[in-house]
Amino acid sequence: MNIFVLMKRTFDTEEKISISGGKINEDGAEFIINPYDDYAIEEAIRVRDAQGGEVTVVTVGSEEAEKQLRTALAMGADKAVLINIEDDVENSDQFTTAKVLAEFLKDKDADLILGGNVAIDGGSGQVGPRVAELLGIPYVTTITKLDINGSTVTVTRDVEGDSEIVETSLPLLVTAQQGLNDPRYPSLPGIMKAKKKPLEELELDDLDLEEDDIEAKTKTIEIYLPPKKEAGRVLQGEIADQVKELVQLLHREAKVV
Repeated sequence: MNIFVLMKRTFDTEEKISISGGKINEDGAEFIINPYDDYAIEEAIRVRDAQGGEVTVVTVGSEEAEKQLRTALAMGADKAVLINIEDDVENSDQFTTAKVLAEFLKDKDADLILGGNVAIDGGSGQVGPRVAELLGIPYVTTITKLDINGSTVTVTRDVEGDSEIVETSLPLLVTAQQGLNDPRYPSLPGIMKAKKKPLEELELDDLDLEEDDIEAKTKTIEIYLPPKKEAGRVLQGEIADQVKELVQLLHREAKVV
């Protein structure tokens, strides 16, 4: 089975975000594999082990993403591909990423493509479905269970706290939700093997794409941190007095009643 995983490099979830010059400051920041993509990588490895074939992890970005690709290889992926658009594209968005990935995948005869449900930095959840639409294949999002029997696939997906079961067929793109599996940590032997596994680096020219072909469809006007929350207020006295004071505060300060 020919399996591909769409991976993104994101800020560490413990990283404190700061803004400098109207942009997110990346100096000295720690980066990781997007946590939802960890589920996708783990599921891809499990499917390969059960069905045979190979797993290729693909990312769009800059050379800095090589570290995260090596981590994916250490987890057990067979190959990695870095599509470096840093020197060619000044501004990018979900359309840009999806267009590049779809162009790369269009002649790869992928049986199964997996990605994270969302990226923790942007949270749009657009890239996976966009890639599937561009490739003309079915897709199922927010999956929590995946069963493959020949070319038939049964998927359980999370729908706002409930579950939905979908039956479809290969080729297929799915996006992974928390609960799909427990991603493994790279082992020492896995880390050593990862150093010898193939990691290919491509650029737009290798995909016969021009900058105009992947021009961002959205524009970021401003980036800013949310305002600091004011300290809460504890009301004192009898319950009846607290209720009166609360109503007055909601009317006078919060202006909601």
